[in-house]
Parts: sequence; structure tokens; C-alpha cells
Amino acid sequence: MREMLHTEQLQGHLAIVVGAGASGRAAAKLLARLGASVRFLEKNVKAATESFRAEAEAGGYDLRLGAHGPADFAGADMVVLSPGIRAASLTDVLAACPDAQVLSELELASWFTDAPIVAVTGSNGKTTTVMLISHLLEAAGHKVFTGGNIGTPLSEYVLAGDPADVVVLETSSFQLQLVKTFRPHVGVLLNFSPNHLDWHADMEEYLSAKLNLFAAEGPDDLAILPVDLQETLAGRPFTRAAITWFAPTGRFSCPRLAGVHNQHNMEAAFLACQPFGVDEAMAKAAFSVFIPAPHRLQILGEKRGVLFVDDSKATTVAAMEAAIKSFDRPVRLLCGGVFKGGDLAALVPLLREKVVAVGVFGASREIFEAAWKDQVPLFYEPTQKAAVTRLFTDAKPGDAILLSPGTASFDLYESYKARGRDFQAIFAGLPGGAQATTGTHA
Repeated sequence: MREMLHTEQLQGHLAIVVGAGASGRAAAKLLARLGASVRFLEKNVKAATESFRAEAEAGGYDLRLGAHGPADFAGADMVVLSPGIRAASLTDVLAACPDAQVLSELELASWFTDAPIVAVTGSNGKTTTVMLISHLLEAAGHKVFTGGNIGTPLSEYVLAGDPADVVVLETSSFQLQLVKTFRPHVGVLLNFSPNHLDWHADMEEYLSAKLNLFAAEGPDDLAILPVDLQETLAGRPFTRAAITWFAPTGRFSCPRLAGVHNQHNMEAAFLACQPFGVDEAMAKAAFSVFIPAPHRLQILGEKRGVLFVDDSKATTVAAMEAAIKSFDRPVRLLCGGVFKGGDLAALVPLLREKVVAVGVFGASREIFEAAWKDQVPLFYEPTQKAAVTRLFTDAKPGDAILLSPGTASFDLYESYKARGRDFQAIFAGLPGGAQATTGTHA
């Protein structure tokens, strides 16, 4: 892989990198390694930490902080946008470099990746499924790199020069909207439901971005899609790959992954690994010992007979719905944050069946109250701690307090992980000795 990188490849080219997140910083390193002149733009001056400034100086970047203008893009041959930045929002300034190629870090890094790629996208369940795939492949003896939208950017893998047998990537619609030649050997679309409608213009733009995952695949590649999208995609020429439609079969189980949605994830993971020699018996054995990532229906334990479950990664209404469905005990739901779209009213029958109380905290109070206030007992507190305390005060033994926000975290927290860690700290501080809970919470 390292032999694919030559310092003269982009000599004489000006590359603009926009956004100082992990993927932007990794792209800048790769571009500099390829010999490009790198101009790094970051609108938020506070994001330019001391370590980032040192990195920019060491890399010889032209670092420009503050609002972008046409002069910042003049003369660019290539513009790499960080995932949270919409190309449409830069239309005016990009006019200063009309011939520049606008792309994502994922597209750039894929040019220098020769290992077969398994790429996963979807509205929900991406991280769990990526981890399942990597777990299966490693159990089968493959050396695996896991990254993309989860953890390490692909550019960092390219620069490390440590080849894997298989590259497994989580890919977001933000990344996929700006790919043209990105070609996974296996592409997986887990599901599709309203998400990121605060970013995408509409559902069609969101779906088109997801389907970009398959656009460059050929007949020797595999596209794995949920059977419930078969009618939606009928007649739509989105790929030349062989297509496998899937649905949960119930043939796999994992003590730490409850709910039908995780049956769905396991089925997709197995199908993605079959081209690499993983058979059903191997998959069953590997799934039985799999440990999921934190903040994904993570059982924290019990206090006074009340179960606490951290599902902070549930940033969509669909993910919240899947979490609620996985319980067979009364649920006291904790939700709220930056709402990204979805039909809360459609969840009312499920709430009446499963949920005894809803505690809303942070942003989007008015959205949750409009949909649910007259349908289920609901209250609002400005902070998560106050909401958890109130739910716990009213809870009865056998209840479950479920953090499944259905929203992004950026009103009160820097990430869903920070929100989940706060929930865990609140749990630890509540009165009553914590009791470990084994098995699933369903």
C-alpha cells in the first residue's frame, strides 16, 4: 500500500481541506504526503487547538481560520470537505474554483487502498454491524482494518502502510454524497428511514447519497440490501453489482444483542462475510461471544430492582423505536436533544404498549410534547440528571430506565458518547447498590 504513495503524484496541485475534524486532518496529511500544497480552512477558530496548529505548521499547511470567502478557494485543483459540511452551503465560494474536484476524504483515501473493502451504511445499526463483520472476519483468521465513520479515517490506514486482508468501513450519507469512484467489494445498506433531514434537502437526496455506495460496484461485487426496500428500488439502476436481499432469519443469536433489529444486523454481517470464507457454523460461534460497543443498548445494571440501559447511540426515531421494542418490561424512556426528523406520532401505539413514562431533557421539548404529551405520561427537565432522577424516583422494581434519545446530542454534549458517559455517571451516583445483570434486557 505504501508503494502506492509517491510524493510527486500531486506536486503542483493546490488542495483545499475544509473542516478540522478527524477526517479533514487525516486527508490533509495524505495530501501533503502526495506532494500537494495544502490550504486548510476551519470556520470555528476554537476548533484550532494547539495540537492542530502544531500539526498544520509541521505539515506546511496554509492554515486559514474564520469565515470562508472566494479568495480562500481560488486556484484550487481539489476540495476535500469534512463530513459535516454540505457542498451546497459552499456554492458561492466554490465558484472561485469551478474546475476543482470536490470530494470526501473517503473517496480520496480509497484511491490508494488495494485491499478488498466491505462498506456499511444505513440509517441505524451501522456501527454494530461493522463491528460484527470485523469480529467474524477476525475469527476466520483475516487481518482486518476497521474504520471510516467509526474511529480511524481511511486516510490514516493508507498512511500507516500496514496492509490488512480486508478493510471494513462504516460510511455515512455525508461521506457518500461526495464519492464517484469509491468501490467496495461488498456494500451493505442496512435500512433506510428519516434521518439527517436537518442536513439533507429531502428524503430523495438522503436515499441517493446512500445508494452512492453501490454506484461504482461491478458484476464481481456484492450489494446487500434489506428486502423491505425491494419495491422502492425496483427499476432504479443504482448498481451493476450482484444483489442479495435480506431479512432477519432468526438463525443467529448473541446474548448481548437483543431485539429484532440486531437479528437484522447479524444477518447482514454474515452475508457480507460469506465471500471471505465465513460459513454459518463459524458465524454462530463468533456471534455467541460478541461484545457490542458502548452506548448501544448497553446494560449498566440494576438499582432497587430498576434496570438501566444506555442506548445513547440511538440518534434517530427509528433507532429509538427498535430499542423500545426489545423490552418486555415497563419502560421509562429518556429522550431529547437535537431532533433530526422522523414521525414521533407514529410511535404512539408502541408507547402505549411499552412505555409508562417519558422524561424529555435538553432541546426539542416542543417537538416531543406536541407528539406525545396527551398520549403518555410525560415531563420535561432541562438536564439529563434531573430527568433520570425523576424517572428513578417514580420507578418500580422490574421497570427499565432507557436512555434512547432519538436525537443528536449537540445541544448539551459534544457527542453521543459524552451523553452516554454522563448517563452512566448519573446511574453510578444514584442511591442503592448496583447489581450486575447478565444476559439480555429484553
